[in-house]
Amino acid sequence: MTLFRLGYVAMSVHLQNSSPSQTMTFKRFNEIGDEEAAIHKLERIAKANLTNCLRLLKHNKAYDITFFRLSSKLIPLATHDALKGWNYREAVQQELRALGDYAKQNKMRLGFHPDHFVVLNTPEKEKLKFSLKTLQYHHNLLKGMDMTTAHRCVLHLGGKYEDKGQSLERFITNWAFVPNRLQNMIILENDDKIYTMNDILYVCEKLNVPHVFDLHHHMANYEEENWEKQWDRILGTWSHSEHPIKMHISSPKSESQFRAHADYIDPNMFLRFANTVKGSTPQIDCMIEAKEKDGALFQLVEELKKHPDVEMVDQASFYIKG
Repeated sequence: MTLFRLGYVAMSVHLQNSSPSQTMTFKRFNEIGDEEAAIHKLERIAKANLTNCLRLLKHNKAYDITFFRLSSKLIPLATHDALKGWNYREAVQQELRALGDYAKQNKMRLGFHPDHFVVLNTPEKEKLKFSLKTLQYHHNLLKGMDMTTAHRCVLHLGGKYEDKGQSLERFITNWAFVPNRLQNMIILENDDKIYTMNDILYVCEKLNVPHVFDLHHHMANYEEENWEKQWDRILGTWSHSEHPIKMHISSPKSESQFRAHADYIDPNMFLRFANTVKGSTPQIDCMIEAKEKDGALFQLVEELKKHPDVEMVDQASFYIKG
């Protein structure tokens, strides 16, 4: 039997005043006038974000949610060139450690999905340099939490540029410039416009990187519609990971806005996936990418409870019978 564990992204629609992504623009930083005072302000915001993150994990525990994506915006301006001397990790070490300790004590799987500007197949050296700097920031956060760093950052393959084939191969070429500690963090997801499941599998198998299968993206962008034929290959990319296989689940907003994420998850679409892959692996962690965040998870669980073939294990995980 396969255990399906549900998670959601970054923030809650139910827990009030709990944003982990409060920020400050560099313009506002400069307007403060006193650099030391401005940095103290940044640190207060970062501490508030991390404190809210811990509140979110406690909220999750109450609902048996042990799979969660952290916001990449925990530390405002952390990668800005003008603040390269700022030791943000030291400033928030207590909050980071508390977050990591709570996650480990409650066996929670945490990860990141760095923003779209982290592009490893770019032909521009400065963009690649900035992408590596941003990945190092995520590595610093994980180390500050005293967590293992392996396979915790989901990336897309990158841009198409002038030639998709050349750009795909450039990812493999540029991989040599990525330090091993950062390579080890990365897992790759198929996207909804350029790089398909087959493209990602090619790269993942070549570089020994786990593939995060996104079902909605596949429905919007595929060479062959039948993803099931490649499921064993997807599983194979996770064979060396300490984590269970991870996938993304979302639903189209509408036929006319097919790529956009809906507020909630279509339970029938998700159950078709679950029925197809049940028994193929001991556990699949399913990250819900929906506008209603934990609200979408709660609604999906209520729908799953009504299904005769679903056996709920707790409030956020289940088996498919048979």
